[in-house]
Amino acid sequence: MLNTIRGARIAAVQLQQIRSGHRVRGNPPIYARSLKQRIQELNYKDELYTSRIDIGFPPIKQTKEVRDHRLQHLRKIKSDKNLEKSSRNLKLEIDLEDVRKEWLKTTGPFHKKQIGDHYGVFEHLYGEGYFLPHLNIDVLYNLKDGTFLPVCAGNVIKPTEALEAPIITYESDDNALWTLAFTSLDGHLYENEKEYVHWLVANIPGNAIEKGETLVDYLQPFPLKGTGYHRYVFVLYKQDKTIDYALPKVTSSSALQDRTFVTREWYKKHQDNITPIGLSFYQSDWDYSVRSFFHNVLNAKEPEYEYDFPAPYIRPQEWFPRRKPFNLYMDKYRDPKKINEEYLLRKLKNEDPFKRPPPPLKFPNAQQLPKSMPSWLKLHEKKIRLGWGRVNDV
Repeated sequence: MLNTIRGARIAAVQLQQIRSGHRVRGNPPIYARSLKQRIQELNYKDELYTSRIDIGFPPIKQTKEVRDHRLQHLRKIKSDKNLEKSSRNLKLEIDLEDVRKEWLKTTGPFHKKQIGDHYGVFEHLYGEGYFLPHLNIDVLYNLKDGTFLPVCAGNVIKPTEALEAPIITYESDDNALWTLAFTSLDGHLYENEKEYVHWLVANIPGNAIEKGETLVDYLQPFPLKGTGYHRYVFVLYKQDKTIDYALPKVTSSSALQDRTFVTREWYKKHQDNITPIGLSFYQSDWDYSVRSFFHNVLNAKEPEYEYDFPAPYIRPQEWFPRRKPFNLYMDKYRDPKKINEEYLLRKLKNEDPFKRPPPPLKFPNAQQLPKSMPSWLKLHEKKIRLGWGRVNDV
């Protein structure tokens, strides 16, 4: 009996949560969760939806001899005092092309995968699937002025610069077969979860793309006005054998709806015979070539999008507003068109079509204003003289 009473008193003291005469808010310690438990609940992810599958080729493991050779080379470079001296004096020169080749052989595929994850390329192409782009593909757009614009990992290329099919090169054996797919992840006009295939070439012998079977002719990117940047992705697949994709031929004059494409479903259908190995993508936003594309190629009106922002909240007007600039407070409750009209009339007041405009004040704030002028109006005049604020909106 005594133990029961003593236990009840201890529980009552714990539940009271009184410390130094002040009642502590929140649940008692015997019921409250620890910080570790709360962080685990916030960061919980269901493995069914977060697990990822590698659908590409496995990474090539370096042999012990190669690793030892690299370590010895690094030690030799670090111990070379002449290299250190030239580096400190900013006289050390290296061949960037050799650096790029070494990067592509070592950490380049992992960096490309990280960039692809950052832009959501793998997620929107394959869902939970991803791959390491072991094979580098060089994509170059000919700008017709003797220069070539490369496609890197997410750089911006305008639609005007990508009107024609690019030049694509990669290392390949003569007996290997490839499939090249060029799709738009953000450009479908009717369904958000689907893509447009802009170029699809199958059964490519070696690196001769012109000898492959062109299933879908090349189509320029056409990001819509007001929709920001669109992602355009090149993926190179290695084939085990010659494949008949059983897709209808899509030419440049075909309807845009014939280019509707879902990479995940297409890959699941042929995943036993193709494996992704190369990746390159860029971003593009609207320019005037998109308008001519819709009018001349699709014979349709160009869709445009713009943000429709809700009207800002303005609290009810007060009789004596405290600590608020008089002119700015009153302008909140006036028609913006009326305010712009006043600024415009003020600008046109001193304009004469037959005289040159007077030169601007050399020292605007050095010009004295009337002493009887209120402080808010003085500040208003100084802003107009300096070209600050709303005077620039007209």
